[in-house]
Amino acid sequence: MPMYNATSDGHVLDLETAVKDGILGGDVVCAGVNVTNVEKMDLKKMIQHLDTIEVPSVFICPISLEPMQDPVTLCTGQTYERSNIVKWFSLGHFTCPTTMQELWDDSLTPNSTLSHLIHTWFSQKYLVLKKRSEDVQGRSLELMETLKKVKGKTRVQTLKELRKIVATNESVKKTVVDNGGVSLISSLLGPLTSHAVGSEAIAILVNLELNLDAISTLLHPTKVSLMVDVLNEGSSDTMINCVKLMEVLFNGSEIVPSLSLLVGVLKLVKDRRHPHGILAGLRLLKIISSQKTLGNSIISIGGVPQLVEMLPHFNSECLELALYVLEVLSSIPEGALALKNCASTIPNLIKLLMKMSESCTQYALSILWEICKLSPEESAATAVNGGLAAKLLLVIQSGCNAELKQRSSELLKLCSLNYTSTIFISKCKLTRTLQ
Repeated sequence: MPMYNATSDGHVLDLETAVKDGILGGDVVCAGVNVTNVEKMDLKKMIQHLDTIEVPSVFICPISLEPMQDPVTLCTGQTYERSNIVKWFSLGHFTCPTTMQELWDDSLTPNSTLSHLIHTWFSQKYLVLKKRSEDVQGRSLELMETLKKVKGKTRVQTLKELRKIVATNESVKKTVVDNGGVSLISSLLGPLTSHAVGSEAIAILVNLELNLDAISTLLHPTKVSLMVDVLNEGSSDTMINCVKLMEVLFNGSEIVPSLSLLVGVLKLVKDRRHPHGILAGLRLLKIISSQKTLGNSIISIGGVPQLVEMLPHFNSECLELALYVLEVLSSIPEGALALKNCASTIPNLIKLLMKMSESCTQYALSILWEICKLSPEESAATAVNGGLAAKLLLVIQSGCNAELKQRSSELLKLCSLNYTSTIFISKCKLTRTLQ
């Protein structure tokens, strides 16, 4: 019987022993499906579908550390993927890569037993996965039929089960969409919908691909109003789902967000316990603030100082989004005034210059420019005392883009207008820098 090297300590096993020892996990039958003709199944396809599972070490090529598809054995008894060992030889090596022994024979012997084991093992796993997928798709269709008939607690429980399988199975998402699931679940959202039903429905919809018709339906004022209510009264997970769904709905759409929506989003952004919620909230705020006519709404509920105070706590991705929003708001007179009146604005922005990405520096400079232009004497003096001039010189001397350098030069000139050259240099402690 053909043999193969199964373990790193050199023990050789045959097919019967491999099955007995559990490498294959028992009989070559999977969930009622006989896999005798496993060679007919495409091994590469199966490996790609099963790339997240733990593969027995005996199936792994020692060179590439990937599952073997065409295993061959050297005279030393070590087995490798054919293409990998051929490449090893082409580089001028005539040794065994694992043992570094000199080869007395460079022939490659196809390891048919191991090849059969690999095909069989992957076939078992693949067919189990496929059957589970088919079973769960069937269950999703049953649940959608149930949703058409039930109400109250039964509806909530049905939605919960559907949410769980939608969130964990890509094939179910397509099945739900292809069988009218988006329309069905959207129909459950309305003025009389309980928050329990609304939370579960939103959690499902956020995982589905929505076409333009579905988005148009979900943008109906009564449905948006329910989402806002759920956002303000739901758990942290529900709040995140609401914001993610509204990001999809509002992107590219003309919207008139209510103040209660903005309050809920800012509440999520301020909750440092949930980083994913902060990111989701800022992404939605970016969409809302991009429609400049809506900026005053964010300003009116105190959004500017809230975002400014959070700047030091944001990661780089969140920081860029927050600065984008603040830059848009700074172009509105009321926004620039709110930024000026917040004591933390100038110190926080100065600290960020040249600390993160060029985009962050550019946004920060634009905001500082609007503030200092609004109140040159007061704000420029505060900025100078906070060390802005030294940071601006650093930007000018750096390798950043020309636009940033130009804006830095303009801001430096604006800050110096109320000082003589000597006093300005002295105040900014720039003597050593200039030298």
